[in-house]
Amino acid sequence: MPLSDHEQRLLEQMERALYAEDPKFATSLRSPSERRGSRRRSTLGVAGALIGAAGLVAGVAWSQVILGVVGFLVMLAGTFLLVTVFTARPVLPAPDAANGQPQSGPTPAKAQGSNGFMDRVEERWRKRHDGEPES
Repeated sequence: MPLSDHEQRLLEQMERALYAEDPKFATSLRSPSERRGSRRRSTLGVAGALIGAAGLVAGVAWSQVILGVVGFLVMLAGTFLLVTVFTARPVLPAPDAANGQPQSGPTPAKAQGSNGFMDRVEERWRKRHDGEPES
């Protein structure tokens, strides 16, 4: 039985809120095919970084500038691939993108201004400056 449009929007909002609040947990819930792809890319990134480093060292050892430059570029590409695997955020479709309406429901904490440590410190500073007693 397919979900109604309203139920799909609610599910997407809940999914978006999960990614915003605990991205590490949400990433662990990805499907095995997505994990397999990221594992393959991370292996390729490590291999590229190691091969590039070996090429760079060989280029320096044999005084071959072109080999050193190519080794550095391969190492850079492998490292970039490895970093993007670990910092990639899942892309979720906007719930009302088809209608062109703005997104409703919870937004990520960073977009709203997180209620983290710095916000609490700023609030204490403001209260202290205004002469209000701290709670």
